[in-house]
Amino acid sequence: MQTEQNDYRLDAYEYLLPTELIAQEPAHKRDQSRLMVLHGADSGLEHLVFADILHFFRPGDLLVLNNTRVFPARLLGHKESGGKIELFLLALPEGLGCSAEQTQARWLQAQAPALLKSSKRARVGATLHFGENLRAKVLALAEDGKAEVLLHYRTQPGQDLEEVLCTCGRMPLPPYISRSGEAQEKDDLQRYQTCYARYTGSVAAPTAGLHFTPELLQNLAASGVEIAELTLHVGYGTFAPVRSADIRQHAIHQEWVSLAPESAARINAASQAGRRIWAVGTTTTRSLEFAVDKSGVVQPFSGPCNLYIYPGFRFQVVDNLITNFHLPKSSLLFLAAALAGREKILAAYNEAVRLRYRFFSYGDAMALITRP
Repeated sequence: MQTEQNDYRLDAYEYLLPTELIAQEPAHKRDQSRLMVLHGADSGLEHLVFADILHFFRPGDLLVLNNTRVFPARLLGHKESGGKIELFLLALPEGLGCSAEQTQARWLQAQAPALLKSSKRARVGATLHFGENLRAKVLALAEDGKAEVLLHYRTQPGQDLEEVLCTCGRMPLPPYISRSGEAQEKDDLQRYQTCYARYTGSVAAPTAGLHFTPELLQNLAASGVEIAELTLHVGYGTFAPVRSADIRQHAIHQEWVSLAPESAARINAASQAGRRIWAVGTTTTRSLEFAVDKSGVVQPFSGPCNLYIYPGFRFQVVDNLITNFHLPKSSLLFLAAALAGREKILAAYNEAVRLRYRFFSYGDAMALITRP
């Protein structure tokens, strides 16, 4: 795909979005959100519901999912002085939990990076309280509200830290989604999570996957579609704004990826046989294109991924992409433009605004079919 100089300008990724089109709630049923299909060859558009995605697959296609699981990273509590404070965990410490032999409640501890937000800055050494089973001690303070904290948490038999967080934490919804009631927040624990989430570690959902239901996945498998999984833990950096006028100068965030040998083998077999590979979400796309070597072979991998995809990038693995509608001037929008073309994407977005599609994390879906 030919790249133009405008493709590198940040202001070339602006579009006008009425505030009321930013989805505050998910669709009543996951697969009943709207679906815009962009056919790359002729720029044609179709307007359907997500359940209709089934009709665009054919036997032998490979669908790749990101099976990361979001944890309730947002904690509202108070300082010893009584002042309110918000602690946003940036990562869930690994290797935590309780042994099968544990038969009584006990206190455990773990160190974690976090963001602190309060009217008056917390001091190093301060203890923060988030309920009877969780507190945190501030170990160090850094710029931009970042901190290192030591979590002290009490588990019941068979519990781990994630389960403790579920009792006192809130889902880390993006800042453009507002919440005012406990009923909404309780619903978010289930709806801001894909139906196939398995491995905990994300502070944001891979939102393209929110549209899938177990029944839809079963129907895809029954029609001859193969399914593979990988894990990319979505980090807080996914919300970082791009400030460079030339998007090539932007420093992309780093996220942890795990691609198992079994999944790599499935992907390579599909590629070598000429079968189409569908990625669910920009996170899956980044992972696949990061794991492929110079000879076009996807390698098993576990570690940090800092791949930055913008127009001019040559895709080696992904043929078609299922995604959501992304924020203006965002790195996720750059990725979609790299696959389908900036002008085609922006024209489709403007049409989505005209037709009142719902945008961003809880919004509607888009399928970019670059290989029919």
